[in-house]
This record gives sequence, structure tokens and C-alpha cells, in this order.
Amino acid sequence: MAKQHPGPHAEAPAEKGQRWWRVMCLTGLDYFSTLGYQPGIAALAAGLVSPLATIVLVLVTLFGALPVYRRVAQESPHGEGSIAMLERLLSFWQGKLFVLTLLGFAATDFMITITLSAADATAHLVENPHLHSALTGKQVLLTLIMVALLGAVFLKGFSEAIGLAVVLVGVYLVLNVVVVANGLWHVLKAPHVFHDWTNALTAEHGNVVAMVGVALIVFPKLALGLSGFETGVAVMPHIEGDPDDTEARPVGRIRGARKLLTTSAVIMSCFLITTSFITTLLIPADQFKTGGQANGRALAFLAHEYLGSSFGSVYDLSTIAILWFAGASAMAGLLNLMPRYLPRYGMAPHWARAVRPTVIVLTLIAFLVTWIFDANVDAQGGAYATGVLVLISSAAIAVTIAARKAGQRNWTIGFAVISAVFLYTTAVNIAERPDGVKIGACFIAGIMLVSFLSRLKRAFELRVTDVVLDGTAERFVRDYQHRPMRLIANEPNSRDLAEYRDKLRQMREDNDIPVEDDLVFVEVTVLDPSDFEAELTVRGEVLHDRYRVLSIQSSSVPNALAALLLLVRDVTGQQPHIYFEWTEGNPFAQFLRFFLFGQGEIAPVTREVLREAEPDRTRRPAVHVG
Repeated sequence: MAKQHPGPHAEAPAEKGQRWWRVMCLTGLDYFSTLGYQPGIAALAAGLVSPLATIVLVLVTLFGALPVYRRVAQESPHGEGSIAMLERLLSFWQGKLFVLTLLGFAATDFMITITLSAADATAHLVENPHLHSALTGKQVLLTLIMVALLGAVFLKGFSEAIGLAVVLVGVYLVLNVVVVANGLWHVLKAPHVFHDWTNALTAEHGNVVAMVGVALIVFPKLALGLSGFETGVAVMPHIEGDPDDTEARPVGRIRGARKLLTTSAVIMSCFLITTSFITTLLIPADQFKTGGQANGRALAFLAHEYLGSSFGSVYDLSTIAILWFAGASAMAGLLNLMPRYLPRYGMAPHWARAVRPTVIVLTLIAFLVTWIFDANVDAQGGAYATGVLVLISSAAIAVTIAARKAGQRNWTIGFAVISAVFLYTTAVNIAERPDGVKIGACFIAGIMLVSFLSRLKRAFELRVTDVVLDGTAERFVRDYQHRPMRLIANEPNSRDLAEYRDKLRQMREDNDIPVEDDLVFVEVTVLDPSDFEAELTVRGEVLHDRYRVLSIQSSSVPNALAALLLLVRDVTGQQPHIYFEWTEGNPFAQFLRFFLFGQGEIAPVTREVLREAEPDRTRRPAVHVG
């Protein structure tokens, strides 16, 4: 039977896919832009061991994060990422709460990406020798302008965002190749620089084993270099697939996503190793510290120092642009991730599925975060790293469970080891920078509060996307083309003859229903009460050779009954009637039962759902309570 009462949203038309390398440029904005500050962070955190710690980071990237997210792309190809994989493991409210917690960390990761990148772009702008005197003290204002411009790009359209990303990433990578090649050339021209570094390294740590040990200990501080993987799978729906791809089997999209992840990881790994090497050897250690000319802009320092002021300014401009637009990949991830969960849970308003209103809300939140942190890059670094590491750890656990369920013993062991590495990294990062967890907790608390207030506000919506009658149920309904259909709401227990006989007698007596009026029982069985929207399948049956029963499975009894009554009205053209008996108990406790478990005081809630769904009282099905 055709859909009678569509749910609170309509599916948006499918967007034409983009080539994988173009989408890589969008996600690479987040990933590649970390070159703006990663070498300086590595030098501050690891000192002379920075190149070795970076090699550890690269090994973790290529043999840890990359295999994990290649598997995530295969298991969850519709943009939900590892969160969807973990969601399938849990049901009921504990599953929803778990997903909301992960969404809180995802929001932390993506939102701080927007604000931190814009703040770091401002820092590069302010520290440029030609602009320093004019822009000093205006960091917050400049950062807010950059965030506003980012929001404006997404209000214009996603295709424009990808086109701009391709240009910015292409120019930035070419300029970095020039800076790296020039840096390596200067190291080769002055061999004593390398020998000075190795001698200092030996003097400080003694032997290779100690150096490797220190590198393993400090590498969690370099975890920002792992950003970009979750965004890579979040924007998968924008990757062009094969002509014969289906939503159930998007083979081409998965292949494109794997190419995206692998190519970006290899490119970034090469840059991480070479940039940490040249910055450690060519930049004096005191320049990395706060107030130093290389603080937060090590490669820009080399560009000005060895390639001249003109090239350095061009490099600054490119770095500022890509750092500013790095928030685009995070914005794209949020726009793809949040609408897939919160509206489906009933935990966001209807407009949350629309792009433009959501962009405005996210931009306003970014304004607030920028103002709270005073556009300070260092203050946001802990929250950024925490969000990144929690999401990667959850992804590693998800693929471990997926491999175990698939009976892949070797992959299970491998992913379990990777999970342990990321859990260790996360724990070390949290222990050293607990502010990240505090900020993440604020995002989680905010999402929880807004989600439950929204769910409460939308509790009396119809919440049914479709009502489908089987053959028997359809015959029952069509019997009432010329007279009102009268339904008895029954909570199924033993379903024996006595149950229906006694219920029928009670309803006739309580409501003074004439004997000649035939009645149909309707029964709703609650499956997962935490679900918000659902398609109803109504099954008709004749029990004990005399009682007609319509059976429904749903997440909420009142909403299912209201949807059925409206369908009966539309099919028959007659106003149906439904009969209830009062439920004993405290009204507030009964409302909580309805809110949490889909039951409670059914009669008044059914009437309220009908009132919201049908404002015209003359067309509203009648509710009777005896």
C-alpha cells in the first residue's frame, strides 16, 4: 500500500559524485594543513628526537590508522564511519547514548578543526613580517572573519567548496615540495649540520635503543598528525562510484575511498618525515619556543630564511588559505555525520537535515568557541588531539569486532594490537592534556541536552514514515467503506479466547457500544522504544475463528495507533473510532514510561498525537476512554 503519512523529512536528491582525488583535496585540507604547525609541535615535544618520533608516527599511520580506515570504508560506506559500525553492536537507549557520546567527540574533533585552523591561519597572517605591526592584537577579529567566510562558502554550495579545495591543496603541496627540496639541499651542502645533530643526539640519549625508547614515549604528543582519517570516511557519499553501484553495494565508492585514504596517508607521511628532519636540523631550538619566529610556523620560517621574503610571503599566503579552508573538510564531515543520526533519533529539529540552516548553526558555534578560547591555537590543541584519538580508537575497536565476527583470525589479532596502540596513545594524551577531555565533555553534554530537549519536544509527532497493510489487514479495512471502523486497543498477553471475550464485553459495557456494531482489535508490540521513526507493517489475522486482530510492531504504542487511525480514515473516507481503558498510575510516571519505553498512558497520548497530526477536528479520528 502506498505511503499515507510521510515522516518529518523527505530524502534530499542525490548529489552527483566527485572523483576520489578531488574529494581527497577536501579531506586533505585538514590532513595536509597540519604541516603548518606539526613540525613545530614535534620539535617542541621531542626536541632532537623529533625525526625519530615522527617516523614512529608515520609507522602508526601507515600500519595502524590506514588499515583501520580502509576497513571502515568497506564496512560503512555511507558516510557514518566507525560510529555506525559500533551503533549496530548496541540497541535500545544504551546504543543511542553511546552514539551521542561518540558524536560529542566527533563534534569536538571537527569543530575544533574549524576554529583551531582558522586561529592558526590568523597566527601566520599576524606573524608575516610585512603585516605584523598592523595586525597585532586583532587575532580574535581576524579568526571570526575567517570562520564567517568559511560558512559563506558552504552556504554557496558544496561543489564550490571542492573546487576551491583542489586549487588550495595543489598550490600548497607544490610550495611545500619546494621548501622541503630546498631544505634538504641545504643539509646536503652543509654536512656538518647532520653530524652536529647526530652528535648532540648521542650525547643526550647515549645509544639507539634509548633514542627509540624516547621516541615511543613522546610520539603521542604528535598525534595531531593523525587527523583527517575520520573526515575521509565521513565524506564518502560525495565520491563518484561505478555506474552499476547501488546503495547496498557501492563497490566503486569504496574503491575510491580506499584510494583517497592511501594516497593522502602516503603523501602526508613523506612530508612529515622530511619536514621534521629539515626543521630540526636547520632551525635553532630556541626559535620553536613561544615568541620565537618558528613557533607554530616552522616551514614558513624556512621559506623566508632560505628562499627570500617574496617566496616566503607567497608561502604564508598559501598556508593561511589552506589553514583557513581546512575547516571545510570538518564542516563537510559534520554536515554529513550529524543529520544521519540526530534527526533519525528524534533528537534534532526538522531543519537539521537541511544544509544551510545547519551551516549557520555550526558557524555560530565556531564563533562561540573562538571567543571562549580567545583564538589561541595552543589552548585548543588538547581538545583537538583528544577528539582525533578517541575517534581513531573507536574505529580500531569497531574493525576488530567486525573482523572477529567475520571469522578472520589474523585480521582480528592485527586490529586488536592496533587498538591497543591507539588506546595507549589516547590515555597518554588525556593524562598529559586533560583539558581535551573537559572540552569534549562540554560538547557531549551540549549534544545530550539539546538532543533530549528536542526528543521531548517532538515526542507527540506522528513519527511514522510509512504504513503498510498486509492482504488480510487491507481486507479488514476495506470492509468499512460505508461505515465507521471501531477499534479496541488491546495489550496482548496470552491471546487466548478468554482474553478477547472479556475485553470485548468490558468495552461494550464501558462505552455503551451496541451489540450489532462489530469491533476489530488492534495490538501494538514495542520493539526498540529508543527508535524515533519507523515504518509500520500491519498484519491482519482472525483468532479463535471469530476475533479480527490488527497486529503492529513499533517503537511507540500511541504513535503507531494514531498512524493506523489516520490511514483507515484516508482509505475508507470514514472517521474511525478507537476505544481504550484508563491506565492506573501516576500521570508523570506514565509520561516517562511513554518517553523512554513507548508505552505509559496510551489513550491521552494517542489523542494528542492525532491532534498534532490533524488540526481539523472534523476529520480527526475519535478516541474513547471508558
